[in-house]
Amino acid sequence: MQSFLKEVWAWVRSIAAALVLTILIGMFIFQPTKVLGKSMDPTLYDQQRIYVSKLSHTFRYEPDYGDIVIIDSRVDRPRTWKDDLLEHPLIRLIRDQEDPNMYVKRVIAKSGDAVEIKDGQVFLNGQLLDEPYVKEPMYPEPPRTWTVPEGHVFVLGDNRNNSKDSRQIGFVPFNHVLGIKF
Repeated sequence: MQSFLKEVWAWVRSIAAALVLTILIGMFIFQPTKVLGKSMDPTLYDQQRIYVSKLSHTFRYEPDYGDIVIIDSRVDRPRTWKDDLLEHPLIRLIRDQEDPNMYVKRVIAKSGDAVEIKDGQVFLNGQLLDEPYVKEPMYPEPPRTWTVPEGHVFVLGDNRNNSKDSRQIGFVPFNHVLGIKF
């Protein structure tokens, strides 16, 4: 009986260690996620699975122009380690739900940049952006200009006419950029 209990305890410890390691890797190194919605068409499709590097989030560094990022759209509230834990794929699987606050977007501008949208086109620091990834021309809207504050990025979806992005939610703090697509 003693040998049996030792064997069970060894299995329990191994499984617990594997779960902890899986959660830590998913929180700090990389994780799979799913695209929800059509805001990144034609680059990414609704329900497509992608993998993201979490290193930018872990070390709080600025993503580069054109990077496809996962963001927490709740930019008006601070993020905590609890948010990172609850967004882990294993925890989401247990809770059986996707988080509708996680958006997949493209970085258009970084700290200090000026973004202007006029005549359905995007200008970065006065220069028209070449955006071959955009699905279709933007619907006309009144011209708008933003200056990205320090520690933030400006993101847009590739399907501009069907995307909730920085035009609506505002600038995204670095700690709300949860990962960069591989």
